[in-house]
Amino acid sequence: MDREMAPKQGDEGAPDAWLVFEPDVREGLRDLRAGEEVIVLTWLDRADRDVLVVHPRGDATRPETGVFSTRSPDRPNPIGLHRVKIVSIDGTRVRVQNLEALDATPIIDVKPVLDQTTER
Repeated sequence: MDREMAPKQGDEGAPDAWLVFEPDVREGLRDLRAGEEVIVLTWLDRADRDVLVVHPRGDATRPETGVFSTRSPDRPNPIGLHRVKIVSIDGTRVRVQNLEALDATPIIDVKPVLDQTTER
């Protein structure tokens, strides 16, 4: 899927996606479970790093807004933040729902979604 066709948010029709990890981090994945939500941090490698102001959601009828008040992928330090649900795990591949990232987007980290009852 190219950038123009990609959903603006994961819950807007993003297909299930596979997060693919290197074998040397397999042990770090061992306690993830299907049904859990996690935060995935990505490096938006195809972002325009010179953009500081955007029309939210690419809608020119909306007023320009500073990128730090938006979820625009175009920004000086293009780190993506994605709350996803784990569907399944197959070795070093984790299938997730609601990821708004392009194929082959580099993964920086995965973190648990914490609340008062699940803090580890």
